[in-house]
Amino acid sequence: MSRSLGIDYGTKRVGLALSDTLGLTANPLAVVPRSSIVDEVIRLVKEQDVGTIVVGLPTGLGGDEGISASEARELADELATATGVDVVLRDERYTTRIAETALLESGMKRRKRRESVDKVAAAIILQDYLDSNR
Repeated sequence: MSRSLGIDYGTKRVGLALSDTLGLTANPLAVVPRSSIVDEVIRLVKEQDVGTIVVGLPTGLGGDEGISASEARELADELATATGVDVVLRDERYTTRIAETALLESGMKRRKRRESVDKVAAAIILQDYLDSNR
């Protein structure tokens, strides 16, 4: 079976998470600079047999979309074209806050939290997608 790749889009950093081969669990993978995200995703699609890419769509509390949502949509289109893989957009409201809270409760130091929050948020986005498709 193919894996799914979760993406927490940011203008500077992008968090990545990868599912297991059964599509049951999402695991934080990496944080990469926005400038290298397309190349990194292409590599992961090939090396990890990724069949679906799930991009977090940042929306406001009322569901409105701003500049970040437009940029996430553009990234999703770019990734679909570059990889030929299905790309799904997923509401990512509160994922960064949930990730920060979980890391804080785990006792992780501030610097480590800052380095990890994006990939944990990507895992939350991906896990939500996986759970909804069971």
